[in-house]
Amino acid sequence: MLNINFTGKTNVGLKRSANEDTFVIKGDMGFCLVADGLGGAAAGELASRLFAEASLEVFQQAEDLIEKNVVERIQNSFRLANEKIREHVEMNPSHKGMGCTADLMALSDQGFVLGHLGDSRTYRFRDGRLKQLTHDHSLIQEQIDQGIIAEESARSHPLRNVILKAVGIKEDLALDVIRGRTYPNDQFLLCSDGLTDMVDDDALEDVLRAQMPAQNKIERLIDLALSGGGKDNITVVLVNIEES
Repeated sequence: MLNINFTGKTNVGLKRSANEDTFVIKGDMGFCLVADGLGGAAAGELASRLFAEASLEVFQQAEDLIEKNVVERIQNSFRLANEKIREHVEMNPSHKGMGCTADLMALSDQGFVLGHLGDSRTYRFRDGRLKQLTHDHSLIQEQIDQGIIAEESARSHPLRNVILKAVGIKEDLALDVIRGRTYPNDQFLLCSDGLTDMVDDDALEDVLRAQMPAQNKIERLIDLALSGGGKDNITVVLVNIEES
């Protein structure tokens, strides 16, 4: 039997006047999410909140942890959020371009299911090793994949914030769904790009490896992002898998 502990925090950062990130932790429903708004302060904040509301609406109707049903709930959460955001833009044309990146992780009877769109990220720390589970839907990642630019130059590239996929931007969603097993001592890190633009993977791994409570790890990660410049909103959710 495994215990699942969720911890999360968001910080506006040092350069932004508003926080367009949203996170939700619902341990009783077995899911959590991080969403990062696009389209300017008011519209971006609303987009990430609409994604959170849509996910809560879908998961409140959940009755089981059967994997195929969990996958369907995640797909429905993204689909409903996409509809809500697009309907809002139709009624409010000044918010054209509004959307959000999002990672939504839910537990199933087989382990975990993760829905991903945009450049928010989810990592898994297992057996002392950090692994990025998601693949950024960004112009820079596409150029890295094609060998046009080196990965080392991506962090400072002027086009690093150009997103190719997001919730609310297009009618059709090309959602990534990732599934896997969970094991005792696994840690899953969901975060907005306000963390990963400021903190490299080696530093993330060092923090997750440290022997300290989850809340302290989150505080440490946010402090590192602020020390690195805090150019964007910073949101971190940590999921710890523990034996009963």
